Amino acid sequence: MAIAITKAKNTKPALTGQKDIFIKGARVHNLKNISVTIPRDKLIVVTGVSGSGKSSLTIDTLFAEGQRRYAESLSAYARQFMQRMNKPDVDYIKGLCPAIAIEQKVITRTPRSTVGSMTEIYDYLRLLFARAGKTMSPVSGKEVRKDDVADVVKAIESLPEGNKVLLLVRFKQHANRNVQEELNILLQKGFSRLYKNQEVVRIENLLESEKKISIKKTDTVYLLIDRLVAKKFKEDDLHRISDSVNTAFYEGEGEMYLEINKEKLLHFSNKFEADGIVFEEPVPNLFSFNNPFGACPVCEGFSQILGIDPDLIIPDKSLSVYEGAVAPWKGEKLGLWKERFITAAKRFDFPVHKPVIDLTEKQLTDLWEGNARADGINAFFKEVEQNLYKVQYRVLLSRYRGRTFMHGL
Repeated sequence: MAIAITKAKNTKPALTGQKDIFIKGARVHNLKNISVTIPRDKLIVVTGVSGSGKSSLTIDTLFAEGQRRYAESLSAYARQFMQRMNKPDVDYIKGLCPAIAIEQKVITRTPRSTVGSMTEIYDYLRLLFARAGKTMSPVSGKEVRKDDVADVVKAIESLPEGNKVLLLVRFKQHANRNVQEELNILLQKGFSRLYKNQEVVRIENLLESEKKISIKKTDTVYLLIDRLVAKKFKEDDLHRISDSVNTAFYEGEGEMYLEINKEKLLHFSNKFEADGIVFEEPVPNLFSFNNPFGACPVCEGFSQILGIDPDLIIPDKSLSVYEGAVAPWKGEKLGLWKERFITAAKRFDFPVHKPVIDLTEKQLTDLWEGNARADGINAFFKEVEQNLYKVQYRVLLSRYRGRTFMHGL
């Protein structure tokens, strides 16, 4: 879209909309006191012969003023580290916001470069997604978050007065230890009670009992960390609860429970997981295609992989399968794939005499993927890959390989 430019002396500028950028009386370099209206939220192309003032208008006037205004919005401390920016020779500019200028020269050779990475906006976007983004579970659709001590304390404080609360951790038995050894270790750590089938049991009584200590699979056994009654807690009480919650998270390897009045059991976890899935915590590197941590493990952030190039396999789409459109299906041995496909094509109504360019999506899928009646091109290359120990197959595969775009990118 070309921009209409008029001389300010001879014409009265039209009223501009709130979304327009209006430049009044630009006189930078060879601009002769011009006024111009530029619509926002659109792709605008400035055209003209060499020396007509395209760069003077867009870079030396519009961008320079947007950059200057942004610099003026910074603190005096930040401005002292920046070069002085002179106001361009223009009467005024309305509706202008901070601007970005990308020069025509290529400043980097990496194919990963984008407008965002070249202007460093991508660094702020990565930080925004890492800090403000929310991870949602694909199973339940709920937000994935870690519980901390403050969450548990807040849950206890929100309970009505008089509610009885138990801080519990699942009793875990080490593979190389029996129950008695496990209980002795808990005693040495300072724990004195278990919570078995909703009954508080002293560990010492279990150890002193003449009966053999055993825990059935049907038993629900927890280690009792602390017990309390909900009320308006004082500061000392909150410190005690916080210490107990910290201990519970440590002993439970990141998981703990609150049982309320033997009726309700609340689960808390300081792991970044939900619905049995452990998720990656969002960090800036996770959103960077220039970092191995965030880049696609297949294409390594290039969006292209070394695969079978369809244009090399079917170089002339005006040919039909019968006429030899599939380049690898030639020769005495490899030509058998073409013959088998043509023979089987009658069973599923595939037009072998129709040019490939005129085939429907379903027919192209049959040609590439094959079906129950015939093997397609993908099956052919799968067999080639299984015989790569032979030189002739390695040479064949190299002829039809190229950089191809990944699906879904």
